[in-house]
Amino acid sequence: MKIAINIIRIFVGLLFIFSGLVKANDPLGTAYKMEEYFEVWNRDLVSGSFFLKNALINFFHFLNDHTLFLSITMNAFEIIAGAALLLGWRMKLFSWLLLILMILFTILTGYTYKTGQPTNCGCFGDCIKITPQFSFYKDVLLSALILIILFTRKYIKPLFKPRMNTAVMFAVTAFSFGLQWYSLRYLPPVDCLPFKKGNNIPDKMKVPANAVPDVFETRLVYENINTNEKKNMSQDEFNSSKIWEDSTWKWDTTLTKLVKKGKNNEAPIRGFSLVGPTIVDTLTGKETKEVTSTILSLPQVLLFFNTALPRKTSSWKDDLLAVYTEANKKGIPFYFVYSDRDSAMRLYSELGFTNAEALSLDLTAIRTAARSNQTLYLLKQGNIAGKWSYAELDDAIQAIVR
Repeated sequence: MKIAINIIRIFVGLLFIFSGLVKANDPLGTAYKMEEYFEVWNRDLVSGSFFLKNALINFFHFLNDHTLFLSITMNAFEIIAGAALLLGWRMKLFSWLLLILMILFTILTGYTYKTGQPTNCGCFGDCIKITPQFSFYKDVLLSALILIILFTRKYIKPLFKPRMNTAVMFAVTAFSFGLQWYSLRYLPPVDCLPFKKGNNIPDKMKVPANAVPDVFETRLVYENINTNEKKNMSQDEFNSSKIWEDSTWKWDTTLTKLVKKGKNNEAPIRGFSLVGPTIVDTLTGKETKEVTSTILSLPQVLLFFNTALPRKTSSWKDDLLAVYTEANKKGIPFYFVYSDRDSAMRLYSELGFTNAEALSLDLTAIRTAARSNQTLYLLKQGNIAGKWSYAELDDAIQAIVR
């Protein structure tokens, strides 16, 4: 009995620590996933008739404004709670807290499993992607295991003496928040995104060679104008029926249904379309603002991604100006990348970046590329040769000088 309980406790504790660490490696990614959930829920509430929908919409709007705080807190709690299980520390408190958390997670993943939105729950961040179905069953199992721990906690003895357990928990708490501080300031220690150093952006914008496409079935519905009878036919049934030759039948609608979900059939990098000033395309001779292929073919180029425009008093401004000046000396093109090109050019010109050039890019793509609010990339013919957060710009200068 005790052996089985301890095996369950260790398994659940390690799983929570692992889950928390993966997400704490990239707290901004978890915050973005939370935003996606709140947007999906609000969209469904707006189209529904639930009597509390207005209150819930306002509540989710409030939460949506504080997703980074929620992300950091939840990630830290998972690590802390997992450590508490391993140490057998305050089992009553953490058993109840974990049970409440798992009930919320099970509702969340159940919603995703039922609706298909969002397509990935983000339970293990961007490093390990699991299907909504697997995630839901995982949470159901974990809820059952935590219930067992809750009702058998009297058999669980602390691993160390109280002072030692408290000291270990203090260290775990400091580490769980410290890791996230480091990630937000210096980029995630483990880069699981398609924009990681060494990758080639044009290659990652292609669908993988081993992709299996989705399989869809198209059905056509025709209605009899005399009897109002409807026929729902597959493409083969439609062709063999020759129903279009009968003037008493008219087309009503066309239905498209997903029959089989494909695998690995999306490009890792999507929506990466850089827009700049109007130029003449050298291949077509037509005017265009889409400059992605031009930028990605340059021998060297620096792109400074902004998820939000910085304050004029930002402490790293002088370091960035030094990078910008050195790039100009070396003849390396430098572009500020933001969702609003004109705003970026105006701000950086005011900050002293003479002849500042900017490109616009969809905010979702920027958020994927920049896991720190400002992130600098060095590209060589589309290859990511270097990437630095705003706090590592000194390293960027060294890379340019070499």
